[in-house]
Order: sequence, then structure tokens, then C-alpha cells
Amino acid sequence: MLPAPGPSSSIGNPDGIDWPFASVGLAMQPGEMRHALIVVDVQKGFDDPVWGPRNNPACESNIAALIQHWRVKDRAVVFVRHDSAAPTGRLKPATPGNQFKDFVQGKPDLLVVKSVNSAFHGEPDLHAWLQAADLKGLVICGITTNHCCETTARIAGNLGYDVQFVLDATHTFDRRGPDGTVITADDLARVTAANLQDEFATVTTTAAMLRW
Repeated sequence: MLPAPGPSSSIGNPDGIDWPFASVGLAMQPGEMRHALIVVDVQKGFDDPVWGPRNNPACESNIAALIQHWRVKDRAVVFVRHDSAAPTGRLKPATPGNQFKDFVQGKPDLLVVKSVNSAFHGEPDLHAWLQAADLKGLVICGITTNHCCETTARIAGNLGYDVQFVLDATHTFDRRGPDGTVITADDLARVTAANLQDEFATVTTTAAMLRW
């Protein structure tokens, strides 16, 4: 059973205290498997107010810390970019919103471009690249928690990868349900964690990954 959320409404970790999901054990121990860092859709278009209220203000700093750590350790880093097919999409190619946020710098080991949710349905073929590189584990972070990050984690789990889903290195936005009720971004993130844990991935934190 997943631990109950803490009293704070933010999934961020500004005080350096592990968020409760950190108590969920890692599926693999350090050194047992090489894990690629998958940075999903960290693009400027998500700063547009049209998306509405978001959660986890620590998301970007946590992602930056993961990228730096993976590079210091000389581990594989994959950037994923969403090229919106919608004419008015905030992530449409050749627009400022399509660009990565400023802290997503340097050349990745692989750049995957997609127009759907899963990074495994983009170009070049992420699964083929991971297999060729003998990478059997993934550490997933990015935007948004319950769309492209969760979908990528589900597909990865189905393909047999050991998936570490870094919840506090993702964020999402409030969303209106079919009945008109607004579901908060924090609630959506907690549901994503419950959906993934023990089924598709191990839900973890930035702090746990940096200690790994």
C-alpha cells in the first residue's frame, strides 16, 4: 500500500525532506543495472498560462539536478521533444514554445521527437536504441506527470524495462473531469503514482535517485 501524502499541497521538496513516496523501495540496487535518464517534454510551451494552475514548483530544479548527476556519472541521457500536430498547439514546431526550457542544455545521447504521448512512439525508435545500448532500466522525469510521463512509463513497463518514475521531477496541471469537477494537479499526480507503483514502475524521488 502506498504511503499517505504529507500535509503539504505541493509535491515539491524545497526543504530537502524526502516526500513520502521516497519510502517506496527501489526495484534494483545500485550497480545491478544501467539506467538511462529519460527527460520528457521539458518545453517552454508549458509555461503558457493557457494550461492553468500547476503543481510542484520544484520540478524544474529537480530535473536539472538529475541531468547534471547523470552527466557527472557518465550515464545515458535521452531528451524527448513533443512536436504538436495541432495548428495552434503550444508545442508546435518552429515556435518558441517548442524549444526546451533553458536549463535543458547540452547534447543528449539521444533526441526523440514525437507527436503522441509515449516516447516509445517517436523518432528515432527509443526501444531499439535502448536495446542496442544494452540499457534495461529507465529513470523518467518531465512534463506532464499524468500524460506523456505516465504513458511512457506504462509502455516501458510493458516492454520489460525496470522503470524508476521520479514523481517530484514531474509536474502537471489542474484538469476538469467529464462531470465538470476540477481535479487538482496534486491529486492527479498522486493518482499517477498509485497507477504506476508495482504495476508499471517504482515511484521514487529526486533525492533517492541522487543517492543511487
